[in-house]
Amino acid sequence: MNKLKKILIKTKKQIFSAISGNNPSIFEGEGFDFVELREYTYGDDVRKIDWNVTARKQKPFIKIFKEERELNIVIISLLGGSVHFGQKKFKQELIAESVALLAFSAVKNGDLFSSFIYTDKIDSFIRPTKNIHAVSSAVRDVLEFDSLGKSVDLKDFSKTIFDKIKKKSIIFVIGDYFEEFDFKLLSKKHEVVALLTRDKLEENPPEFGSISLIDPQNLEENIMQIDKNSIQKYIKTLHQKDSNLFKHFRKNQVAFTKIYTDEDPFVKMSKLFLRR
Repeated sequence: MNKLKKILIKTKKQIFSAISGNNPSIFEGEGFDFVELREYTYGDDVRKIDWNVTARKQKPFIKIFKEERELNIVIISLLGGSVHFGQKKFKQELIAESVALLAFSAVKNGDLFSSFIYTDKIDSFIRPTKNIHAVSSAVRDVLEFDSLGKSVDLKDFSKTIFDKIKKKSIIFVIGDYFEEFDFKLLSKKHEVVALLTRDKLEENPPEFGSISLIDPQNLEENIMQIDKNSIQKYIKTLHQKDSNLFKHFRKNQVAFTKIYTDEDPFVKMSKLFLRR
């Protein structure tokens, strides 16, 4: 059985089985219903006051929940060469599995979903649909995408996606997040969710000594000395970078979670959405 079929069977069962059947969607609920803001007027429910906006504007604003139920789910896979890595499975396969879960969940809930592959531009796009057969196409696009030799350049990412997606959406951005990100523009209009796909080996590498490595983004070979000191410096730098990234997410109200290649993305996503 090939990888595509395995992923589709597994994720479809997780979303549509009796076990998960109590919830129409793994991301359903008021926490992900979009809201609009307006100034508080006498008689409004004070429980709907948005205190963050109120403090910023120095006058009370309340949340107005959108009545229509249909959501627009946008799934964006960031597929640079670094996703061609993993111990149990490649990060690229984990991203494909995450795409399947989100797409099946949207279909089950009667919502539209669309799927992008992005490197330094939009490389692939599946238009908004409720067709369950489109899930297979979205997952296949991710699995079969040749990520080796490609770099993710996000300089124009937010503006490109902002201009492309006209309707308010829940945007899931899936990648290993080793690049610089700025979701400030996207989060002004959309609900943004960041799914970080990582392998534990790349966060805590062992001492290899002198080793020849090929950079999966430019395919250049380099001799590197991976000893205790270089590992400690690398881990410290990565932790600081992630810390800054998470601060950026929180500041711009971006929900996020980290999923490792030896973890079940369904479990991690479900926990994330239950916290909403």
